[in-house]
Amino acid sequence: MNLTAEQLQENWETFLKNIDTYIESPRKEALTTFYKERVDRFIIMPASAYIKFHNCFPGGYVEHINRVVAAAIEVREMWAKFGADMETFTLEELVFSAINHDLGKVGDVTQDLYVPSNDDWRKKNLGEMYSFNKEVGFMTVPDRSLFLLQEAGIKYSVNEMLAIRAHDGLYDDANKGYYISRIPESRLRSIIVYVLHQADFLASEVERHINAPEGNTSKKFTAAPKVGAKAKARTNALSSIKKTDGLTNVMANFFNE
Repeated sequence: MNLTAEQLQENWETFLKNIDTYIESPRKEALTTFYKERVDRFIIMPASAYIKFHNCFPGGYVEHINRVVAAAIEVREMWAKFGADMETFTLEELVFSAINHDLGKVGDVTQDLYVPSNDDWRKKNLGEMYSFNKEVGFMTVPDRSLFLLQEAGIKYSVNEMLAIRAHDGLYDDANKGYYISRIPESRLRSIIVYVLHQADFLASEVERHINAPEGNTSKKFTAAPKVGAKAKARTNALSSIKKTDGLTNVMANFFNE
């Protein structure tokens, strides 16, 4: 999928608006600053390196995060409808976890994890559109997500730590200790982990479908619903880019065009 510069900007504004709408101060300001300072990296990140996975295209990461936020809010309502205990976590904790669950995919503090592949054979035969940057030390995505938040001085709750850490569910063997319990004492105290995992799985599978050559690409994703009082003002997050090279030039420079 090829997103236009306007779509990239719209998705980025939705991303920042979710922070502004759901995250309370002072974390709201800290998160906004963290992401704005790295806008050039985040706005054109893919969500994965291979076409066979999900959102493997420039801007795929932000689009994925927005979809997971929207899905998490809907999944939360479903759990409530069926009588789940919703007092074990807050909406802010859920959205914070959704926004940051894949943060580790950006790479380390200064270097991108995904770089556009120059290997035509691997692109054609493996669908590997991005290569992994060998200068970035290995960490699992959840661990790097938590590390980067810690490095930026952004605090998170136990619920948020667990949700981010175990959001891949049993697709990651390291999560068995959280999902498979033989005694009540070792069971998770909050369903936030299940809610985020289901939202991420839903979003990823939808993305794999609509971005496949035979998929249905006609449905446009809408932003997460708002809560609270009046809708907040549209962000000017990309103003710095607009005043310099412009988003189109940033894209061109990224692909060396």
